[in-house]
Formats: sequence, C-alpha cells, structure tokens
Amino acid sequence: MKRLLLQVPIILLLTLSCSKRTDPAENVTKYYNAFNNSDYDQVKALITDSITIISGDYIMPYSAESYYEHFKWDSVFQPTYKLLELEELGDQLIATVEVNSLRFEFLKNNPLTCKHKISFKAGKLAKFESLDCMGADWELWQKEIDSLVSWVNIHHPELNGFIHDLTMKGAVNYLKAIELYENSKTGPSAPKDK
Repeated sequence: MKRLLLQVPIILLLTLSCSKRTDPAENVTKYYNAFNNSDYDQVKALITDSITIISGDYIMPYSAESYYEHFKWDSVFQPTYKLLELEELGDQLIATVEVNSLRFEFLKNNPLTCKHKISFKAGKLAKFESLDCMGADWELWQKEIDSLVSWVNIHHPELNGFIHDLTMKGAVNYLKAIELYENSKTGPSAPKDK
C-alpha cells in the first residue's frame, strides 16, 4: 500500500508534465499575437532567458530584460504582424511574417514580408534568423535612411543618433525625425514642383 501511495504522485506529475508540453507552432503564433497586443508578459513567457536575433551580418544577443527594450523600441512604430506561413524544418520552424509599420512605410518597404528560421530551447523561442525578405528594396531603404539622416544632421542636430539608438527614446526620435522631414517636404516653405 505504501508503494502504491508513492507511485500515485509520480504518475500524476508525469501526466501533468506531458499535458503541459506546448506545440512550437502554437508558441510562434502566440508570440506574434503578443506583439500585436503589446503584451510583453506573454512574449517573455514564450522566449528563453536569452534570445538571439540574426539579420545578415548582425548578431544581436538579448537577455529577457534587454529584449524588453527592443520590444518597446519596436512598439513605437505601431507594427502589425501577420503570420502567413509556418513550415517545419527538423526541430526548427520557418515563419513567413508580414509586418506593417510606420518605419517601413517611410522606408517605402511596407509591408515587409520576411522568412525567419526560429530555433527553440526547452520548448521556448531561442533564436530568430532572418532568411529572406521577399520583394524588399534594400537600395530604396538605404536611400531613404541616408536622406533622412543627412536632413536631420543639418536641420535638427538635436535628433542626431536616432538611427542607432535602439531604445524607446531612440524610436520616438526616429518618428519625430520622419515627421519633421516629411513636413519639410509638404509645408508652406517646401519647394514647389513646376
């Protein structure tokens, strides 16, 4: 009888742990929904304590706390994420995601649709690697950034550095720079087309 009483809690624990296993595809869907809902607590519950984002030559490691800064920076641009497709690739997933944002709109690449390879650790999202952004015009993107940065350097030097400031303040300055730049092109003293 004593042995049976000891086995019951073990069986119960095994049953509960099996029922709590989550589907990686479900976690990816929840992750993008959490971004759309500005719910960082949900994002934090879905990612590992350290997460890595790889985009081209850039490798950006984050702790959960520094990823929160990234989340806040991103939220300033009012993005909407649409998960278009999920493909299994061994123990990884390839997510095709469409993102609309104020920043991408200014950079004339809105929406931006990219494929990301997502890796997991203990069922949580651990690494995002950008694979391809279909239809992105990186030359136009760079031209728009260069024009904005040059204009800000001359007309609003107090905003200098916004392009590399990945904090919420940097994002707010980025949006302010875009607004001032666009107003300069359409305001009363803007050059008139002939």
